[in-house]
Amino acid sequence: MSKVFVCDTNKQPLDPVDAGYARKLLSSGQAAVWRRFPFTIILKRAGAQPGGTSLRLKFDPGSKTTGMAVVNDQSGEVVFAAELAHRGHVIKEALQKRRAVRRSRRQRQTRYRKPRWNNRRRRKDWLPPSLESCIANVLTWTRRLLRSCPIAALSMELVKFDTQLMDNPAISGVAYQQGTLGGYELREYLLEKWGRQCAYCDAKGVPLQVEHIVCRARHGSDREGNLTLACETCNRAKGTQDIRVFLKGQDERLARILAHAKSPLRDAAALNATRWALFARI
Repeated sequence: MSKVFVCDTNKQPLDPVDAGYARKLLSSGQAAVWRRFPFTIILKRAGAQPGGTSLRLKFDPGSKTTGMAVVNDQSGEVVFAAELAHRGHVIKEALQKRRAVRRSRRQRQTRYRKPRWNNRRRRKDWLPPSLESCIANVLTWTRRLLRSCPIAALSMELVKFDTQLMDNPAISGVAYQQGTLGGYELREYLLEKWGRQCAYCDAKGVPLQVEHIVCRARHGSDREGNLTLACETCNRAKGTQDIRVFLKGQDERLARILAHAKSPLRDAAALNATRWALFARI
């Protein structure tokens, strides 16, 4: 499906060619490999005219992967297609480790230094480093493709997610302003939601603790959709285990807890945060 990009002796992009013709140019010594990512050859002799084909670069943004395709507007042929894998989760984990080290350092008997985060100001279009990395990844490959093929237009899918509607399909009207916990404190809301009993052993009349279904050590959030109630015994027994491992052999209970819980909305929130920033920079 993908063709080979070609540049003339002045490094100006020409119309992409088929892989067989590119192989012929390389074997006959008329061209040489210029770039490997994306694969581009450069002609050794002048004479070729700049590309006259109208190509369009299309983006399909995602929080973990972004799809890119170079399409011929006239024929609809896909000249080049790729899927970019973002490393935002790696950056977030590294920042969390650094934060843990700094917090532990403050607890030790070391030299005291006054806090310096209160005097910092964020610019208006600031984004977290994990999301900034996704945008930078897309922009880097956009520049590479612009140098390798005659692209005349860019198209980007502007995706927007209604996270409240994803959480509650029946939401409407004033409920958008009230939120999930409207009229409740968090603990009281969880007591009503889980029937004032332990979600793992159905114990009643005992002190109940707020429990993360996906523990924080596995990057579980503090949203009410990831919280349940558990007695101290079950809470200690589960620890940092995955809930599927902890409730192995109790398929009915596992299905009930997962049905009550709500899927995380990190990916939707990431796309909502980055879509206009990526659009403006492109």
